[in-house]
Order: sequence, then structure tokens, then C-alpha cells
Amino acid sequence: MFRILVVEDNKSLLILMRARLELAGYNVLQAQNGQEALDILEEQQVDLLISDIMMPLMDGFELIENLREANFNLPILMVTAKEGFENKEKGFRLGTDDYMVKPIDMNELILRVAALLRRAKITNEHKIVIGEIVLDYDKLSINGPDLQLELPKKEFLLLFKLLSYPKRIFTRQQLMSEIWGLDTDIDERTVDSHIKKLRKKFEDRPEFKIITIRGLGYKAERIHD
Repeated sequence: MFRILVVEDNKSLLILMRARLELAGYNVLQAQNGQEALDILEEQQVDLLISDIMMPLMDGFELIENLREANFNLPILMVTAKEGFENKEKGFRLGTDDYMVKPIDMNELILRVAALLRRAKITNEHKIVIGEIVLDYDKLSINGPDLQLELPKKEFLLLFKLLSYPKRIFTRQQLMSEIWGLDTDIDERTVDSHIKKLRKKFEDRPEFKIITIRGLGYKAERIHD
């Protein structure tokens, strides 16, 4: 069970967030300021941190700065009433992974937490497991009981990206920017060409499929997960 630390000095909101997270199946720890959070993190393993900004003793910015300087790599979601761009910019620069502005939609909070945990798992393990096949980011390989395949780097990165976020639609421009870089001089036909090659290589596989979204781009769906 994932363990989440919620750092919030508003007791009513803290109780509400804890109840909703526990309902979603998470183990929840709580603190009312950054110093309390640091004390907990020194003693217990935490998978994700949710933190307010404005708190006594140590605010959220100081907390994140302390954690990143100490090489804590857990995902961090900031929850705050401060919606100005400068605050978001500061939070992301210090090392937060996501940002929500109060009042919080609790259902959206659960979705964001799940996405952050999924992304952290992929990043830490550098692997995606679907059924009996494994995509290994470090080796650019895909292996299973009846499959041993190494892909060209761009093809692998494209497939890994799509399968990391199943059912999420990526535009061709997004994929070009993330896989080939912002300054690339390739055009969208290159993305289409790589998708075509991937489909040909995996057309008989039951684990996943790549779907074209007309006028938008592509998404992947896991069939056996």
C-alpha cells in the first residue's frame, strides 16, 4: 500500500484530504508544518508528499527545498491558495511535480496522486510490465516468454511514452517535442512513420495496441495488464 504524507495547517482540510485518500486505498500520514513533515520523513518511508505552501515554522517552499537538497526523490504535489504564476514557477523550480489551487476537487486530487505515483514507479524502475512482457528503458528492449526484441532508440522511446500513459492522447507535436526535442527539424510524417513501424512489429501481440485519433494524434491501450 502506498504511503502518502499530507502537510497542511488547516485541520478541516487535512481531515477531509486524509479521509478521501484513505477511501482510495492509501495509507496516510499527516503533519501541520514543514518541520513536522521532515521529522516524519526521517523516520518513515513515504511514497508521495502533498504539501500546502503557507504554514507556520517552515512553509512548503522551504520544505521542498530541504527535501530536494537532501536528495529525497519522492513525487511532490503542492496544494495552495496562491494561484499566481510566480508561485507556481517557484514551486516547480524548487522541485515540485504538480500543483493544485484551492478549493480542491477531491476527485481530481485522487487522479493526480495516482498519476504521480505511476510516473514515479516507471521512472524509478525504468520498466513497464504489461502481462508477461517487460519494456526495459535502460536496454531499449522488450522481452517476454516468446519475445526478445531490441528497438531503435526513437521507436522505443515513442512506444515507452505511449504505454507510460495508457489511453492518454498525445498530439504529433507533443511526441515530436518529447522524443526528438523542441529544436528538431523533422516533420509530423516522421512520427507517423515510426508509429507504422511499431504497429508492424507488434501487430500480432495481444498485450497492447496503438490507436490513431483522427485529427489529433495517437494513444496506446493496454489489453493485458
